[in-house]
Amino acid sequence: MDCNVRPESMARITTKALANAFIDEQVAAIRAEVGDKKVLLALSGGVDSSVVAALLVKAIGRQLVCVHVNHGLMRKNESEDVIEIFKNQMDANLVYVDATDRFLDLLAGVSDPEKKRKIIGKEFIEVFADEARKLEDITYLAQGTIYPDILESQKQAEGKKAVKSHHNVGGLPEDLKFKLVEPIKLLFKDEVRVVGEALGLPHAMVYRQPFPGPGLGVRCLGAITRDRLAALREADAILREEFALSGLSEKVWQYFVVIPDIKSVGVKDESRYEGWPAIIRAVNTTDAMSATIEEIPYTILHKITARITAEVDGINRVLYDLTPKPVGTIEWE
Repeated sequence: MDCNVRPESMARITTKALANAFIDEQVAAIRAEVGDKKVLLALSGGVDSSVVAALLVKAIGRQLVCVHVNHGLMRKNESEDVIEIFKNQMDANLVYVDATDRFLDLLAGVSDPEKKRKIIGKEFIEVFADEARKLEDITYLAQGTIYPDILESQKQAEGKKAVKSHHNVGGLPEDLKFKLVEPIKLLFKDEVRVVGEALGLPHAMVYRQPFPGPGLGVRCLGAITRDRLAALREADAILREEFALSGLSEKVWQYFVVIPDIKSVGVKDESRYEGWPAIIRAVNTTDAMSATIEEIPYTILHKITARITAEVDGINRVLYDLTPKPVGTIEWE
């Protein structure tokens, strides 16, 4: 039987008991496969890689080497949270790489969205590969592949229109030859979350909203500047905090701020004040192929607007994007 095909008899993981049974099964399988060898994992802090990391830590402890690359385009405190949870609380063997300057220097002056994505993707692979070469006796590469990745790749192989290819750390150099470990590859996203909670990961990490690979790089519209990126990070943190306080974080599928490279005239401290607009986007979807707009109560929007304009340097307007998909896309870039 194809090991990439989910058996029809496989029960949906909907309860903690079923998740614990899955965890026990995978821990035994990982130990049998890996033995005393070392495993490398690119730990982004996303749901899938975090669940794989927690599962491997449970199975093989410090034989797992996690590499977390901070490309300077993370949301506020995300890298700090990864370090706190995995290194400090779970005692994972974690390598932290602050590559902020390396990425932002390459992105300086680049405004085309596709060029930005390619630069970020290519540089991430190179940074990860550089760190992998420093490590000794690595035999396995763990990936957070999940079942929808496999299904989408199969569609692409059959000539059908696919959302994305089946890859996580794709395009690694040929001199990095690893065997793959993909313990959650037959799970759907909702099942991954149940397993994550059973493993003891924080609820906020397990239910982390979708975040694009290029991170804030595609929400800092146009050519990225450090001051606008800093404003974006702070405004986004305020939005997420207020959504959590109002209960919207569990109701809305994806919500974020974008800041375009334009300024308008405002007033601050009785003086002319030129600043950027912060544009809020909040959407719901089932398949990401179409999306509807969440109707946010004005009291919440007013509070978010007041906080962002008062607390974030460089922003003098807050706007709400009312465009569904189609005609708009979920992200702006």
